[in-house]
Amino acid sequence: MKALSVRDLDVGGRRVFVRVDFNVPLKDARVADDTRIRASLPTLKSILERGGLPVIASHLGRPKGKPVPEMSLRPAADRLAALLGTKVIQAPDCVGPEVDSLARGLRPGESLLLENLRFHPEEEANDEAFSRQLASPAERYVNDAFGSAHRAHASVVGITRHLPRPAAGLLMEAEIEALTRLRDRPETPYVAILGGAKTSDKIDLILNLIDKVTALLIGGAMAYTFLKARGVSIGASRSEDDRIDQARAILTRAAASRVRLELPLDHVVARSPAPGQACEVTPGPAIGDGWVGLDVGPRTREAYALAVAPARTVFWNGPLGLCEVAPYDEGTRAMARAVAATGGWSVVGGGDSIAAINKLGLSSSFSHLSTGGGASLEFLAGVELPGVAALADAGGGVQGPR
Repeated sequence: MKALSVRDLDVGGRRVFVRVDFNVPLKDARVADDTRIRASLPTLKSILERGGLPVIASHLGRPKGKPVPEMSLRPAADRLAALLGTKVIQAPDCVGPEVDSLARGLRPGESLLLENLRFHPEEEANDEAFSRQLASPAERYVNDAFGSAHRAHASVVGITRHLPRPAAGLLMEAEIEALTRLRDRPETPYVAILGGAKTSDKIDLILNLIDKVTALLIGGAMAYTFLKARGVSIGASRSEDDRIDQARAILTRAAASRVRLELPLDHVVARSPAPGQACEVTPGPAIGDGWVGLDVGPRTREAYALAVAPARTVFWNGPLGLCEVAPYDEGTRAMARAVAATGGWSVVGGGDSIAAINKLGLSSSFSHLSTGGGASLEFLAGVELPGVAALADAGGGVQGPR
């Protein structure tokens, strides 16, 4: 990525608009998982320690262009203040005279967190006037929200035209470096593990990976679409019938490329995904009528662990089962342990997979935990991300002093 780094900026005494990804889960008006907030700390500390004044912006949830009190960023402001050990002022909005006044009143060591960007429909529309409003209280721009880099939104793209020298934050740099290595320079054997609900979200990724990986292990609800494409009964399990032909084509291409594409050998099933339902393990890959597949079974866990053991490079995105409901988290937990044990270079994307890793205390055993979600999938599929392109295209940004 040919773009400036936050390291390149003279931020002393300057207000720096920092786009972060604080799209975090909330429970009882508190941050339930602060992984994404912690990921922003190196960039924010770098700015603060050099005398910069961060004006921090993020979205949270899908408020559909209007204020939703339950999606306020105030809990994130409280958590950020505790993590930074400094004063974080919560703005009542993300644009307007009051926001400008609060930003211009910042003192060294203080930060201002703007209210949810998506309370305004102009954010997702990449509206030019709104972009200019966002930029008005700031003097520099830093994008540290890789998780939003695949969105051509005002705070990601439009604002870069209104502030000098747009730069990448430290998290943005780390994400791009890790994913570029994964995409362009993977050491073999290379194993990709894909789970989650939707095959449709990962078709382009699979097509880009299939000529690079040694093995592709598929789990989660997306496995049922592939099993159905193979003619295996999946009972009442979820599948995307409009993707059956694509799944069948991928299976054919994998065989032709001599890529090991593995599907579950057994499943944990129940009559309903509701908590407390009686469950059982199938004897093979087929699922009987009226039963729903909710996790990979013990034979699959063992087979996938053996497949990943020799890997020098691992990419994992998406849980292998309904991991938010016990006992259907066992497959995901087993996969986390298996990848951690490889000792290879490992990248994990997706909130559910990362949450399982954190719960097991295994985060230090992984090379990179991506905050990217959809952005990481698009990057690895070879798609140009608007937020990354905006920084690179700026070529140092609007002409002006450092």
